[in-house]
Amino acid sequence: MKYRALRSIVRFFMKLIADIEVNGIEKLPEGNVIVAANHLGRLDTAALLCILDREDIIMPVAEKYRNHPLYGAIGRAANAVWLNRFEADYSAFRQILERMKQGGLLVIAPEGTRSKTEALQEAKMGVAFLASKSGYPVLPVAVTGTEDRLIVENLKRFRRSKITATAAELMYISIPKGPGREEAMRAVTDEIMCQIAARLPEKYHGVYADHPRLKELLKN
Repeated sequence: MKYRALRSIVRFFMKLIADIEVNGIEKLPEGNVIVAANHLGRLDTAALLCILDREDIIMPVAEKYRNHPLYGAIGRAANAVWLNRFEADYSAFRQILERMKQGGLLVIAPEGTRSKTEALQEAKMGVAFLASKSGYPVLPVAVTGTEDRLIVENLKRFRRSKITATAAELMYISIPKGPGREEAMRAVTDEIMCQIAARLPEKYHGVYADHPRLKELLKN
């Protein structure tokens, strides 16, 4: 199935079960960019497909979904890069960087997997690495309402879910080579996640709840 047709089906389905509110979509540039969002549930990707009107999407998808009837179909239609979440998948990273050289919009979850606590988990440094290698800016996006538990509860009650996506400011990332590079990537990763956390209700702050940068952002 072609990506445009599948996106239309996903959008039709999502309109039936959810009301999606988007804040700050004007911050998304038309050119190359990384959209980095927190990962609450299985409908995160479907919600983003409803929001994004672009076909040059680069989407890493967990290998376990390759043969899934819905997520596998979305992945194949979007020409996804299949990613092993449980180890440093350098092959997948090389594929992503090759795709990024051709231009497009990379959609990625820095946490790497859905949060079982429904709050932010510690993010991996893949987004910082990809941003520094590609030169793409990063748009942090905070998502709420896609928790699997809430979606199922609302479906049982024939009630539509309220999903929100709120964009932070666009970030331009430069990470120096040599000593201190890993510390710099961790600092950038924490900045991305704190920008996301600052646009989430407190119950979602998770491991970043006591981060000094988040406290600074909330204070300001």
